[in-house]
Amino acid sequence: MGQMDGRVAVVTGAGGGLGREHALLLAAEGAKVVVNDLAGAKVVVEEIHAAGGAAVAVEGGVSDLAVGEQLVTAAVQSFGDLHVVVNNAGVIRDAMLWNMTEEQFDLVLDVHLKGTFSVTRAAARYWREQSKQGVTSDRSLVLTSSGSGTHGNVGQWNYSAAKAGLAIQAVNASRELARFGVRANAIAPVARTTPVLATPGLGAVVGAPQDDNAFDRYHPKHISPLVAYLSTAGCPFTGQVFSVYGGHVGLYQGWSLGHEINADRQWSVQELAEVMGADAFPKSLEAVAQRIVPVEGAGH
Repeated sequence: MGQMDGRVAVVTGAGGGLGREHALLLAAEGAKVVVNDLAGAKVVVEEIHAAGGAAVAVEGGVSDLAVGEQLVTAAVQSFGDLHVVVNNAGVIRDAMLWNMTEEQFDLVLDVHLKGTFSVTRAAARYWREQSKQGVTSDRSLVLTSSGSGTHGNVGQWNYSAAKAGLAIQAVNASRELARFGVRANAIAPVARTTPVLATPGLGAVVGAPQDDNAFDRYHPKHISPLVAYLSTAGCPFTGQVFSVYGGHVGLYQGWSLGHEINADRQWSVQELAEVMGADAFPKSLEAVAQRIVPVEGAGH
């Protein structure tokens, strides 16, 4: 008996990298999976079939709203329902702000933000209609954010913005869709994928360990168990954002006020300059970021 028996899942960007690992593990845990990507989805479906699992492929870009609808239709027509959507599809186009082109900015937000909107809207419409018909079930959304979205990163004006948006969309989805039995969470993973290897400041620290017997902390497969757990029926989490890599799972606190001043009237500019400029008002507050441990020998 797998943890996902009887559940139907859509995984986007599943032709390789993290998405492939998610699709393979969900299927191994008993889920029936709709595998999506621009290319490679059929190969992953063949892997799932070879292991005795159930899956179908839908190739196409998720930023096309018609593809989002196709994924939901494929799940319902092939397997009778839809319980889980893992929004994983993404691209990276890094550049310093002054060098970033409109095309680089638009593409990244199009795939990450509009792509997640595309698939999630289609799923939400299906779940809403099911609820109207009195059909209730445990549904789950998993969105893919990033440490670049929760903490920022130089050279990723577009990517950081998109990933920050996905983190808060998980919160919004948990509130808007709860009435239909839907839970929504986001993950901020670190793994040795093509985008991460190209990320400023990360590519040199997430390489494979030199010792074959060492724990491969940044292998993509280590992210998938959390995705699967968040997708299980009865999982208690919703509206949360998780940091995950290797054997690490962390729960973010979100945007939290660390200091404040209050008055029962409007502040003047001079008053703010005096109060906020004084030593008693902190000039910054430390955020607890992901602790990325360099792999010994990486980058050499």
